[in-house]
Amino acid sequence: MKPFTERAVSIIKSIPHGRVMTYGQVAAHAGSPRGARQVVRILHSMSTKHGLPWHRVLNAKGQISLGGKEGQHQMDALRQEGILFQNGLVNLDHYRYEPLPFEEE
Repeated sequence: MKPFTERAVSIIKSIPHGRVMTYGQVAAHAGSPRGARQVVRILHSMSTKHGLPWHRVLNAKGQISLGGKEGQHQMDALRQEGILFQNGLVNLDHYRYEPLPFEEE
């Protein structure tokens, strides 16, 4: 795994129950502020293999990006964790998780 991918996977795994992060936020903390699309690909291809809490990652507006059954599944999973939606949005000021900054060794 490349260093960015390893850091992104680690960050996603660290999102606690009842909290969320955005794709861009994960990317920035993993070392690539413009890497939101890479985070999407990581979630799509590695969530099952690495047991990632993919449902805790939202777009920059606090919306679920998936449509259909997958989007409903994500919303249901977040609601089960106590996250409330208002007009289809999660209040990022309230539910956003802010991990400690990554430090190179």
